[in-house]
Amino acid sequence: MKIECTKEKISKAVAKAEKITGKNLTLPVLSCVILEAKKHELIVRSTNLDLGIEITIPVKVEREGVVAVPGVVLNGFLSNLHSDKNVVLEVKDGNLYVSTPHNSTVIKSLPHEDFPTIPKVVGEKIVSIQPKDFVKGLRAVWYSSAVSSMKPELSSIYIYPHENEIVFVATDSFRLAEKKVKVKKVSDFGHILIPFKNISEIIRTLEEIDEECELLITKNQIAFSFSDLYLTSRVIDGVFPDYKQIVPKAHTTEVVILKQDLVNTLKIANVFSDKFNQVNIKALPSKKAFEVRTKNAEVGENNNNVDAALTGDDIEINFNYKYIVDSFQSIDADSVSLTFNGTNKPLVIHGVNDPSFMYLVMPMNK
Repeated sequence: MKIECTKEKISKAVAKAEKITGKNLTLPVLSCVILEAKKHELIVRSTNLDLGIEITIPVKVEREGVVAVPGVVLNGFLSNLHSDKNVVLEVKDGNLYVSTPHNSTVIKSLPHEDFPTIPKVVGEKIVSIQPKDFVKGLRAVWYSSAVSSMKPELSSIYIYPHENEIVFVATDSFRLAEKKVKVKKVSDFGHILIPFKNISEIIRTLEEIDEECELLITKNQIAFSFSDLYLTSRVIDGVFPDYKQIVPKAHTTEVVILKQDLVNTLKIANVFSDKFNQVNIKALPSKKAFEVRTKNAEVGENNNNVDAALTGDDIEINFNYKYIVDSFQSIDADSVSLTFNGTNKPLVIHGVNDPSFMYLVMPMNK
């Protein structure tokens, strides 16, 4: 193999691919990126067996071929080449020689024949979507997913179509986030569960892309297909909880409050919270009072009265304040609505006049 290409294009491609390489003692080639030159292009591939990526860039091919080199080494080298515009890559004696007008290096290769095939998803179900819309949905809910893989369906993002929207849901059983994203056209693809551990790389890859993509979905894989990039992820074969059963259909108390006022109050509460991050909330429409209290035997206690519009019944209830704070990153509105339906029922949070996002938090026992 021998090719010449711009440093910028190959550096960007290798940087993306390197993030999806794996660490596997029994299959060391997973730490590599595969470079395959053919016709007028270079295909850069990598996989960690959960995610796979394939990026195509135009290059000048003098000799076709394929080579596997450690991703961290190649990326580290290319990302630190600042003065050169073009690079030449050539395989000699089984290793990769990389040269520029100011630099030359040799990177030892591994047998590329051991590299697993990246699955090509032939979409039984195909959806056209703007990558930024998909990223918006993932970002709005993924922090609510369980990190542990004891229950794979909870350490996943649940995605399904509904009318002219795609719905994204995540829960760790203590809180739940739901985001609805409008799309031009949705075909019924049933539902999919994308593993939580794959989400950050999917977001990182998709957020840089402006063109519309095809979403290809099968029972075991989801793939994002663009003109020069192909990204595929394993999906979980499981059943997500019927979360709509726990979402209250009505409420007995509502508090409407400025988001920033509540954020500031919870930041102060954090200083005095106990090891369980417990915060006591009193919503007292009868006294037109909204109070947030925290107490720590070793530090002290704090009581905050916050201006709010309150309706309904008086209620006093405890929550993990961190779970409440997390939701604000997904709410664009200046004011938020907190609705309660009794002391043992979950708190529901959403932006005022924004039905696209809903967040539910379970109460704590005293």
